[in-house]
Amino acid sequence: MSPPKNDRKIQSVSGTLIHGSSGPEDPPGAGQIAAAISHALHDEFGDTHAAIKMIVRATGANERAARNWFDGKNAPNGESLIALCRNCDHVLEAVLILSGRIEILNAKRLVDAKEKLREVMMLIDDMTAGPAGE
Repeated sequence: MSPPKNDRKIQSVSGTLIHGSSGPEDPPGAGQIAAAISHALHDEFGDTHAAIKMIVRATGANERAARNWFDGKNAPNGESLIALCRNCDHVLEAVLILSGRIEILNAKRLVDAKEKLREVMMLIDDMTAGPAGE
């Protein structure tokens, strides 16, 4: 049976865009997402084989999938991406940047900076407190 003459010749693009969203005009493609996740994983775990093992432990994914994410060949699925965000600050930051949520990233960085400053202040207090017993 042949298709009717008034049938569409061009198929629609899969996926939907929500109009009025605060995200970027052009959402990132799969290649950009894979590259950003790969870069974040390299920053977080380094370039060793042990990095793949740590990613597998953090996500529960198989080693081949983790290697593909690490090499930028594929992006993780939703479950794995959430697990990576939970365990890897660099991946969380990459997701926030890709989603156009810089204000949330800046808030996270501010909280991180306050915590580091608090640790430094405690260290300074310990160093200037004098010997124990005085």
